[in-house]
Amino acid sequence: MDRAKLQSTTPISPVSKRRAFLVALSLPGQPGFLVEEHLDELAELTRSADVEVLGRAIQQRRSPDPGTFIGRGKADELREAVQTVEADLVIFDDDLSPSQIKNLEETLGLAVINRSGLILEIFFQRARTREARTQVELAQLQYLLPRLTRRWSHLSRQVGGIGVRGGEGETQLEADRRMLRK
Repeated sequence: MDRAKLQSTTPISPVSKRRAFLVALSLPGQPGFLVEEHLDELAELTRSADVEVLGRAIQQRRSPDPGTFIGRGKADELREAVQTVEADLVIFDDDLSPSQIKNLEETLGLAVINRSGLILEIFFQRARTREARTQVELAQLQYLLPRLTRRWSHLSRQVGGIGVRGGEGETQLEADRRMLRK
């Protein structure tokens, strides 16, 4: 990222559990002030989730990169920025595809979420009744279901059957999807 586009912010609290770096994409035709307003709002949402905002970046592109949303080179620069400020979470203002999240997490070496995931987390933190927690948890699971793809790439098919004659069973992904649908 251009150093001018990286802006550090004052830490909220020294006892915050999570430390985040915020990222937005600016497309042609979008007024710059609107992208800034969206990032300001994302920063407030992040703070309301009791997450410290360490910095932010705006990437200007003609269109989102299908692999990393912000482009491979900018993702590498973002990795350096988040390592410098010692963030443990990156929050994107825009919706990311499951493969973009996976690619970014591999490149950055830390968790990546987007605005929708953050909002669900805030609702979960604020839910007080069992019914409210259950409803939010269901929404989180529905949000997570399509994002399971490639999360378990290190696990192939689980052995099925009884004894040594059992063939290949279901993949961990299939097992997770089955469990989430229950």
